[in-house]
Amino acid sequence: MLFPEMALVRQRLHAEKLEDIPAATNKAIQGLHLASATKPGDSIAVAVGSRGISHIPLIISECVKSLKDLGLKPFIVPAMGSHGGNTPKGELSVLAGLGINESFAGVPILAAEDVARVGTLEIGIPILMDRRAAEADHLVVINRIKPHTKFHGTIESGLTKMLTVGLGKGEGAALYHRAAVQHTFSILQDAARRIMESRSVLFGLAILEDGHKNVSRISAVRPENWFEAERALLEEARFMMPKIPFDLIDILIVDEIGKEISGIGMDSNVTGRHRDIIGDFRTAPHVKRIFVRDLSPESNGNGNGIGLADVTTRRLADALDLEKTYANALTAISPEKAAIPMYFDTDRECIKACLNTIGMVKPETARIIHIKNTATIETLSVSRALEDNVVSSPDLQILRPWEPMAFDDSGNLEDCGLTIDD
Repeated sequence: MLFPEMALVRQRLHAEKLEDIPAATNKAIQGLHLASATKPGDSIAVAVGSRGISHIPLIISECVKSLKDLGLKPFIVPAMGSHGGNTPKGELSVLAGLGINESFAGVPILAAEDVARVGTLEIGIPILMDRRAAEADHLVVINRIKPHTKFHGTIESGLTKMLTVGLGKGEGAALYHRAAVQHTFSILQDAARRIMESRSVLFGLAILEDGHKNVSRISAVRPENWFEAERALLEEARFMMPKIPFDLIDILIVDEIGKEISGIGMDSNVTGRHRDIIGDFRTAPHVKRIFVRDLSPESNGNGNGIGLADVTTRRLADALDLEKTYANALTAISPEKAAIPMYFDTDRECIKACLNTIGMVKPETARIIHIKNTATIETLSVSRALEDNVVSSPDLQILRPWEPMAFDDSGNLEDCGLTIDD
């Protein structure tokens, strides 16, 4: 089979890097005047998730330092639903992989499985919360605001989701997902509202990232304007989010998927593909076939989202921790995302399988995009069929010329510089 020529291309992404993260974190918190809402010795449960957010250990440590300076007693609570296998050991492992540990944060991390009922939704389902968080004097949640991979709305992935699904642990997360099949994920706003009525939520620390995954803003959100602020921040995040700058793609090659990259391994806002009981969709970049090469080491075997691929490798299949993967997929009522696709021993075989199943397209003229992962798409390897698109766009620059797709002696793709430095 004749494989197409490929070139390395860089796209211009939205750049709005925050230079002094500690100063921005402290300024956001100091503007809340927390001394009037707390008293020395109050316990503060600081909810922290499982996403690979830029500089998240630094943001957390600065946040808890600000709280300690007020004489408060903060501690960290993993707020990641069923991630980490829904076990204390797994949650601590996930946080450690993100660089979050007691030594760096300077406060205890209390991980446990048990939950407390803190209310009931109008539709009758209980509102569950990590027991240690529920028993604290106050709550703080820290999360990135971004478009969600599973649903679309005025509020998606961010503070509201962490306050409800994240702190609900595996049991609470499963209830919300099951209820959303009939009632949509708008139930999360109702749940968050009831939590804020029954518990002292001091603030949410909202993080925005630019197209390069740099922190661009840190905002402290008060309960009284929680939803309005999160809606506005989501629109900013949507504007800055990077996209694949082509449409109508025959094959998308993804080097790695993983939980630190996206909740479903590879972000459906980037791939344009989603399968779910809540609703399937195929949007730009309208990909015919997705080939995923590997599972990131940081994902610790959780391959949730591999079911969104058409083809993968034996090495990825062998790297799967099915217990973690299945637990995550079942909690999210998405068993289809844990389905292992057709797999082969080598990248060459996988790409051939894709090329043979895209219709009457000559392999050398196939429209192929190769990315590292859906969080790293500043540089892409693109096939010759997209040359006119590249040349005509002021936002695209060829970094390396057109060369034959290169395989090593094992039949796997050679490094093509997808993480090339400036």
